[in-house]
Formats: sequence, C-alpha cells, structure tokens
Amino acid sequence: MASKLPLLRTTAAQASQVVTKNAAQASQFATKSAALASQFVTQNGPSFYKDLLERNKQYIQDPSNAEKCQLLAKQLFYTRLASIPGRYEAFWKELAELKSLLKNRQELNLEKAGIAALFGLECFAWFCCGKIIGRAFTITGYHV
Repeated sequence: MASKLPLLRTTAAQASQVVTKNAAQASQFATKSAALASQFVTQNGPSFYKDLLERNKQYIQDPSNAEKCQLLAKQLFYTRLASIPGRYEAFWKELAELKSLLKNRQELNLEKAGIAALFGLECFAWFCCGKIIGRAFTITGYHV
C-alpha cells in the first residue's frame, strides 16, 4: 500500500492539472463565444429590428398615446373575460374525462399511462422553469 501512495499522488496531481487546464479552456471558450455573440448582435441587431418591425407593421398602433394604450388594454381585458365561459366548459370536460379514466382503470394500457406520465413530467418541468425565471434565473434561491 505504501508503494502505491506516490503513484496515487502523481495520478491525483495529473488529474488536477487536466481539470485546471480544461476549466481554463472552457472559460476561454465562454469568453470567446460571448464576444462573438456580442459582435453578431451589434452587426445584425439593427437590421433584424428594422426587418421585424417591417414584417409586423400592421400590428403597430401609430401614434401610440395613452388613450390608444388604454383602449387596447380594455380590448384585451374584455376579450379575455369573454373567453372564460369556453375555458370553464373545457375544464369540466377535461375533468369528466379524467374521472372516467380513473373509473375504468382496468382499461388503462401502458401507452396511455406513459403519455400521462410524460405529460405530468412536462408540467413539472415547466413549473420548475417558471420558478427559476421568477427567481431572476437563479437555480439555488432568491437574491437576498
């Protein structure tokens, strides 16, 4: 065991050097990538912005003033309000479908169970993404 100790130390030192070298290369790559992305946005950003506005000019309200913004906000609010009965009906249809599925569990096959599990996993993933976005893109917690 004592004869293997120098070999282990040498191997650990080599592994440490490789990790340090790779970390430095990754840092350089990230810096270079950020610089290239910044350069690309600087060169192509204004033309993309103009093209985007040109393609969507039918949606732009000109001149935009407070009264027009209030009108658009009211239109959006009442449009959403008008959609509530349809959403309410769809909710109860989905709930009835879920109840019938749970009532007839013996007819549930592996494919339907797998699809339901994937759907639940996707909902959970979107929930986690929303939490991360709500915490200002931090994974560990809120900024204090």
